[in-house]
Amino acid sequence: MARVVPTGTKPRRLRRLGRGSLIACAALVAAGCASTTLRDAWFDPSVRSKPFARILVVSVGGDLTQRRIFEDTLAGKLATVGVEGIPGYRLLRDGTLTEDEIKGGVASSGSDGLLLVHIRGVQTRTDVRTTMVPVGPVGAGWWGWYGGWVAQPQVIQTRIARIETSLFDVASDRLVWTGVTETYDPSSFRREADGLATVIAHAIASQGLTPSKAAA
Repeated sequence: MARVVPTGTKPRRLRRLGRGSLIACAALVAAGCASTTLRDAWFDPSVRSKPFARILVVSVGGDLTQRRIFEDTLAGKLATVGVEGIPGYRLLRDGTLTEDEIKGGVASSGSDGLLLVHIRGVQTRTDVRTTMVPVGPVGAGWWGWYGGWVAQPQVIQTRIARIETSLFDVASDRLVWTGVTETYDPSSFRREADGLATVIAHAIASQGLTPSKAAA
């Protein structure tokens, strides 16, 4: 027969849910939320003195679906900072491209900038952290509070998707800006593409390489 718990009470097993367990639960919830950051970036202001007007976006690595999703998404984000973004798949064939093919695509698009996106894949990072957890009922006085906690190691695994993005000036064939982004605990490429593209577009705009600045 099932045990009925009166309203306002909890089974003893649930009452013993300590602070350490709550911390672990919070960590699991946080792990389900992806976030993208710009880890490293480099910019050469001597290469170009005016903003780009049109940029061809070409993705390398990942699968065909990932490349097309991201080229479309990043092209759309470039439009929000005043640049016409052109997805590379509209002008270039699938597969490994030669230098001449990429140059031909750039010429056909009439772009003054080329944005190469290298999708490097997803890696798993393991961290060991120390969490204080209760060992039993807390007694009276300061020692009852202090002595009732012990250090317990906690293993946390984080999935990190890394993408390297490089922007070239077509006229001089020189690198203007490059950056490495990391997305923590990505659920799916399609879901994270928008946030990732926003970070890249805003980083490029912050260097004055687009007609308008990114919205705050």
